[in-house]
Amino acid sequence: MKLLSWNIQWGRGADGVVDLKRTISAIRTLGDFDVICLQEVAVGFAGLQGGMPVDGVARLAAAFPGYSVHFVSAVDLPDGVGGRSRFGNLTLSRMPVGQVFRHSLPRPPEEGVPSMPRACLEVVVDGPHGPIRVLNTHLEYYSRIQRMTQIAALHTLQCDAVRLAAMGTGESKADELDSPFSIWPRPASAVVCGDFNCEPGSPEYYRLTAPISADVSGWEDAWRACYGDIPHLCTVGLNGAEWPDRSYCCDYFFVSADLVDQVESVAVDQLTAASDHQPIILNLI
Repeated sequence: MKLLSWNIQWGRGADGVVDLKRTISAIRTLGDFDVICLQEVAVGFAGLQGGMPVDGVARLAAAFPGYSVHFVSAVDLPDGVGGRSRFGNLTLSRMPVGQVFRHSLPRPPEEGVPSMPRACLEVVVDGPHGPIRVLNTHLEYYSRIQRMTQIAALHTLQCDAVRLAAMGTGESKADELDSPFSIWPRPASAVVCGDFNCEPGSPEYYRLTAPISADVSGWEDAWRACYGDIPHLCTVGLNGAEWPDRSYCCDYFFVSADLVDQVESVAVDQLTAASDHQPIILNLI
């Protein structure tokens, strides 16, 4: 199972030029993916896109036929001309998808600190070894307080799924599936990926990977599962991007404890300049 995670900055490259075709070409060049998780996908927001409002979700969906399309708007605002401008996370899957959850993440007010709404998109895909949850998220950049509360929310999502799976509720019968009360798998096995806006060794990183509770393990860093203490490859500050002023890692794949042994490889493409972030790739066996 091959997954891609990438903050595409709505198609804006390291050179400051918005070109979603370049983004799409870069994804195709990187390989053939079962699940594609993208952050900072814009619908509308003409000011971001050089004055021309673009439906990034529709463009990306059209570029990858055969994939189901799932989007969560973290930001949803009037566009001033009778429509809506949206900004959030997009997951494309060519594997069958069961349940889909769209989670708004907490945003406690912090005086004098800018922020925007954040979200986590959770899809349950039919993986090669059974159902697996894929969570696509993007945490706040400016506020550590908000990042910490958003990490706590991700912990709660995992805790709920682990305990629900332990209840052994099973699945609905075929004639019960067309009901909002139907029972679909929501397994403990999960991958969470995206732009976490924190560095390895930061308080947020340690909080994310710490045990969630006495009976629920924390998220395991897939990079460390593969490479131990070898430093993470940088995912921002490369290729001449105007931000940030130094290079570091803030984009990750984390997995539930039961998937650690299935992590085959994690890679970072540091060459593409199609965003201010670099794509990361996870292979599960």
